[in-house]
Amino acid sequence: MSNKYSVTQYSVDNILGFINSGEVSIPEIQRPFVWKQKNVRDLIDSLYHGYPTGYLIIWQNPIVKLKDGRNAGGTKILIDGQQRVTALMTALAGKKILTEDYEEKIYKIAFNPLGKEDEELFAVQTPAHVKSKNWIPDISIMFKPDFNSYAFIQEYIKNNPEVSPNIINDAITKILNIKNCQIGAITLVSELDINEVTEIFVRINSKGKVLNESDFAMSKIAADSKYGGNLLRKAIDYFCHLAIEPNFYEKLSVSDTEFMKSEFAPLLKWLKDDKEAIYDPDYNDMLRVCLMHKFGRGKLGDLVSLLSGRDFETRTYKEEIMEESFNKLISSVKIFMNEYNFKNFVLTIKSCGFINEKLLNSKMTLDFAYTLFLILNNSTSIDKAEIKRLVQKWFIMSTLTSRYINSPESKMDKDLRSFSEKGFKEYFKEVEEAELSETFWNIGLVQNLETSSINSPYFNVFIASQIWNSEKALFSNTTKVSDLVSVTGDVHHIFPKEYLKQNGFDDKSKYNQVANYTYLDTAVNIVVGKRPPEEYFVKAKEQCETKQCYIGNIIDIDELHKNLKLNCIPDNIYSMKSSDYETFLQYRRKKMAEKIKNYYYSI
Repeated sequence: MSNKYSVTQYSVDNILGFINSGEVSIPEIQRPFVWKQKNVRDLIDSLYHGYPTGYLIIWQNPIVKLKDGRNAGGTKILIDGQQRVTALMTALAGKKILTEDYEEKIYKIAFNPLGKEDEELFAVQTPAHVKSKNWIPDISIMFKPDFNSYAFIQEYIKNNPEVSPNIINDAITKILNIKNCQIGAITLVSELDINEVTEIFVRINSKGKVLNESDFAMSKIAADSKYGGNLLRKAIDYFCHLAIEPNFYEKLSVSDTEFMKSEFAPLLKWLKDDKEAIYDPDYNDMLRVCLMHKFGRGKLGDLVSLLSGRDFETRTYKEEIMEESFNKLISSVKIFMNEYNFKNFVLTIKSCGFINEKLLNSKMTLDFAYTLFLILNNSTSIDKAEIKRLVQKWFIMSTLTSRYINSPESKMDKDLRSFSEKGFKEYFKEVEEAELSETFWNIGLVQNLETSSINSPYFNVFIASQIWNSEKALFSNTTKVSDLVSVTGDVHHIFPKEYLKQNGFDDKSKYNQVANYTYLDTAVNIVVGKRPPEEYFVKAKEQCETKQCYIGNIIDIDELHKNLKLNCIPDNIYSMKSSDYETFLQYRRKKMAEKIKNYYYSI
């Protein structure tokens, strides 16, 4: 035995008994069950044949010092094996589980007692199994306390007179023996440092699902009944699901009447009419923002410690810290869900040019921006009229510098401490001077634009700058870049891909450079086709003389020159051939970087 854990073998019957009695909490039992029905069938089949099904991992919550001075033993939480135990509960005990569509359902497994070893013995129940005389359509009836095997066998023989009673008796005996099958359980001791518990949890890879600190935090929240954790868990789950599927509200309003009476229900009702997709947070985003906003911490692993009552100074666990932490989290979740807060934050991001989710490539950056929005709204030292602009600039700066891409939690933690110690404005000034120097604008950003990634944050910021400035798309005096980003447009090559390939540019990373991209109206792109720039740009110039539109709708030469400049196209584009492609890219990168710089400082 290790001093960190103990290993015990329990029967399936014992494990289900622990869950039913509450001795071991399975916090995810009321969260959507991610296993498919065939996975449940496979588990039952493995137990029937005596195959190993892996270990469960149980965490003994740390000893908590109560307010009256006594010590309370922590409850036990099943932190790995939740899907397996839930599968057993629905298949053997007939318990309802929540599907991925948040529908309550029992996964019924049928059994063929006449099946040979090379035939299918178990199956997910279908109407055919219910009508069959041979199949037992639902094995859970055999695990009920009042199950009478003798009467059951007699009834089966009555319907199948050709079958030997001994064969059926052996099959029923064998399936009932599933209750006695042994499953190993690793119990982590309460004295184990919570950081080690978190590390063990996140290293678990159950059926290919990589777990993280937010999964552990949600398990901790769901297991709490004293401070409203279970209801809070529902609020978080429902909000995140509604953000993506607003139509779910109608189902929720009738399927969970208890929740609809809670204080959380009115706070998420607005999502039923929300069609915005700029920021659709999952529970990881929500917990992260709430932790940073109310607790001033950037490391999500700390949340489990706080919800366990961890005193970081004395390294003990106290009930008052646990209670305070749950109260803080509940308060922060309510603020996060608030319609005014959420919609105004989304408007803040959209109004600086990021009008479509395809321009956003970092959820972490958005999470911190929302955190900052909530912090500044609660600050007495920041003018309310400045909040929008400050959040926008921080968001753009963070995007351009990839601030929260590598080691994001450490950076977030440092930023939050610095806000508190130095004040936001003073610290922001320091960050700008360090991160956005002239070297960055003139060299670093230009180099960063040398990429073929269509999801490049630098290209996205360039497009946002065009939207911010209400600029027209290339060759158009009516269609804005914003129209193409939000509705029908797509990025296209200025030097057409096929033209470049025909002239020796076979490397995908060359002809797909973002400096070769621009948003074009579909009709304009059709005209461009495979034509070289020297041909179709000349046609655009000629139509300013003939007043007959060939490409786009600009028929004034000054307006054309202005349009080219806004789209960072060089003046000598009319004569550029494939041999000038590299020169074109270098020019456009510099102009794109200039536009981004001007955009940033104009906010």
